[in-house]
Amino acid sequence: MVQPRTKHIERAKVLMTLVFALVILETLLVTLALVPAQLWTRLLPQSPSAALDGPFPAAISPIITALLYLLPVVIGYLTPGWQRALLYATLPAWIGLGLFAIAATSKVGAFYLISVDHVTANVSILELFAALGGIGWLGRSIYRVN
Repeated sequence: MVQPRTKHIERAKVLMTLVFALVILETLLVTLALVPAQLWTRLLPQSPSAALDGPFPAAISPIITALLYLLPVVIGYLTPGWQRALLYATLPAWIGLGLFAIAATSKVGAFYLISVDHVTANVSILELFAALGGIGWLGRSIYRVN
């Protein structure tokens, strides 16, 4: 017979594996969303909506947008502890923005990242993901994860 503690540990491992998979998916979506429209039109010249929807067909672009907002909430909900919830919910934005900043500085210059409008935009994205992760974590008090 499996001990209750063993079941709890197995469940926690499954939940953390799911959280990490969602973090990877969200990182991929954020990174793809940060690719400039000009690059998508060059990479996908046969796609009439490449500038608007990137590599995704126009029919599923609302789903991609919904995922960009819902995944940090789900990540926050599934993560025990608010500190981890905020870290895991914002990690995709950190990675995506970091890759974008590295690519942009190679084209625009070393001070791209610290110009006022770019700092504001980057911080706003991080705040959004932190707020969404926090909302998900707060949702745990309403809908319990056993």
